[in-house]
Amino acid sequence: MKMEELVQKKLRLVFNDDNIIFDKSRFAGGLTNYNYIMNIKGIEYVIRQPGGMTDLMIDRKNEKINNTIVSELGLNSKCIYFDEVSGIKFSEYIKNSNNIAQTDPCSRTNIKAVSNLMKKIHTSQKDFHNVFDWQVELNKYEQIIRNLKGSFFFDYDELKNKLIDFTGKNIKNTMLVPCHNDTVPENFIVDDNGKIYLIDWEYSGMNDPSWDVASYILESRLDEEAISYLLFNYYGQFPSSFEILKIKGYMLAQDLLWMVWAMIRHYNGDDFLDYCCFRYERFKKNIKEIMLSPDYPIAEMVKN
Repeated sequence: MKMEELVQKKLRLVFNDDNIIFDKSRFAGGLTNYNYIMNIKGIEYVIRQPGGMTDLMIDRKNEKINNTIVSELGLNSKCIYFDEVSGIKFSEYIKNSNNIAQTDPCSRTNIKAVSNLMKKIHTSQKDFHNVFDWQVELNKYEQIIRNLKGSFFFDYDELKNKLIDFTGKNIKNTMLVPCHNDTVPENFIVDDNGKIYLIDWEYSGMNDPSWDVASYILESRLDEEAISYLLFNYYGQFPSSFEILKIKGYMLAQDLLWMVWAMIRHYNGDDFLDYCCFRYERFKKNIKEIMLSPDYPIAEMVKN
């Protein structure tokens, strides 16, 4: 059964209506998955259709457990249905809301809200079911590409080894707390009362909290002033040089990891080649610069 047909079957089952048609006219975005807004019996829902190959990349059982935990903390949209086999998920649509990418990821109001939400997650003392280790994930993604008979960039192994060497030497004193691990501005939703939510917990797991901070900086392409504001808000003071190096290492790792993720989607026939090349070119630039000088500014690392 095709995924679209399965989504429609689940809609009819969950809402007990054999006349429901999976309506894809209101696209709500997504990279890992494709999300659509549907009005069903007077209530709007976000209908998640899993993207290609996600069954190999994501452990939906872990996601379901973690999704429930953050929902209980009031930080996530209300989940109505979660199929841990297919990854299909139905959630209540947050009315009159915008994601932070639609407003301004660099605004002080948004940065403060994001910082406070991340700290609430990281200090919640709610252990997630799994650990997110970027090197383990990278190895898994590489194996999927090999199974697809795909190839890597000619200098991939050389640059990856430089990254592993850099992170091994510079990422110290890590701690494991519940993390989202994909803190792109599109995943932060603000309603008309100013309440902020964090959605899409596919990659969630126990990790060092600086990974989430690094991710928001990189994915939002914050400027120098916004970066400083976020760091002061999150850490309570300007971080030590060791913490800054950790953030830089995680930014490098994220570009490489999500590039390989995009390569899987490309070899699966999805239109991800431009995204793949963009992340790899930025990774190449940054790994070369930071090997020359560890003081290479974070603000330069977000640029292509």
